[in-house]
Amino acid sequence: MAHDTGTDAASRVPRRYPFSRVRLEPDPQYAELRRSEPVCPVQLPYGPPAWLVTDYDLTKVVLGDPRFSRAAAVGRDNPRESAVDLSQVAESIVSMDPPEHTRIRGLVGKAFTPRRVAELQPRATEIANGLLDDMIAAGPPADLVGSFSFALPAIIICELLGIPEGDRHAFRGWADATLSTTTVTPVQEQEAFLNLAGYLAGLFAERRERPGHDLLTGLVQARDHDDRLSESELLVLGMALLVAGYETTARQITNMTYTLLTHPAQLQLLIEEPALLPGAVEEMLRFNVFGSAINARIATADVELGHVLIRAGEPVLCARSSANRDEKVFTRADELDFRRNPNPHVAFGYGPHFCLGANLARMELQVALGTILSRLPAVRIAVPEDSLTWHDTTILRGLAALPITW
Repeated sequence: MAHDTGTDAASRVPRRYPFSRVRLEPDPQYAELRRSEPVCPVQLPYGPPAWLVTDYDLTKVVLGDPRFSRAAAVGRDNPRESAVDLSQVAESIVSMDPPEHTRIRGLVGKAFTPRRVAELQPRATEIANGLLDDMIAAGPPADLVGSFSFALPAIIICELLGIPEGDRHAFRGWADATLSTTTVTPVQEQEAFLNLAGYLAGLFAERRERPGHDLLTGLVQARDHDDRLSESELLVLGMALLVAGYETTARQITNMTYTLLTHPAQLQLLIEEPALLPGAVEEMLRFNVFGSAINARIATADVELGHVLIRAGEPVLCARSSANRDEKVFTRADELDFRRNPNPHVAFGYGPHFCLGANLARMELQVALGTILSRLPAVRIAVPEDSLTWHDTTILRGLAALPITW
């Protein structure tokens, strides 16, 4: 590792990372590091040591400074939780720097503008109500994960992209495998990646024969007519939209419902004042720990960061969930406050790689929670809380199931 400007950082033993995962709560080490060592050496299960950034301001520096590159991570051994590093595919938007990254974002950004997302909201509400109709008709208890949380964003992203209804269950299995850290083998993970890629390649071929009015058709036309995408960029971008477009939002729907059901005062406030819902979603995005730091950035020059000298070539990870609990930025950071204003959290990232689908995710979360609370105002967890099963083998935190009754 590099050298601290005052002490020898290489002499320090890197902390094991990721830290402990307890429900949606932050490991105490994050708060300790923010106070004493906001840029700290860590060692992940795979790859070389890395620098972990836990401070809010320093996180924004790394995410916004072009000297910390995602593209430089391609073709090298990176710090990671999983044996397979699918995040560093060269054609992936996640692994690009401007101007290539800007070009790709521009092609799909129009599908996720506030205006386009507002146009999608009535359909999202219709889907949410339909799913709850089925759940209510079947009677309690019901598993929110299987009956609602994954179905809602999956249907929306599939309709947006033009994925046939009968194929939605298959791609969920492939997406889950690509996010696993231990439940699938490296061979199974690569097989899931290839299955997803092969499936999308077939869809792209169909769109060339029979164009539609969906986002996949637009991407194919950008590839074939405007020459703004390579074939591999087209494929990887389609995969990213499909997986990222539903997996993270699906887990957040469950996580936020769980948070409300385990914070009765805040739940009651939201039932009494539905206008607080947008702020409540933002606060739970800030408050809940959703995952560990991933997607290392590589320093392309020597950079002093928080009194630590990062050498060119060294990987840096940003713990955004820790940044969102930074007491220097968020008053009473460990409290859930639906009236918090302003709330400049970095749950969706910062800088060039700010989440492309943030507008869509916000709308889906507001629709999901608003529909649940309006249709099931007496909703509660149907089993003892300590009997709930949490995913501990995936990058993203979440419940395997959330049995609810009403």
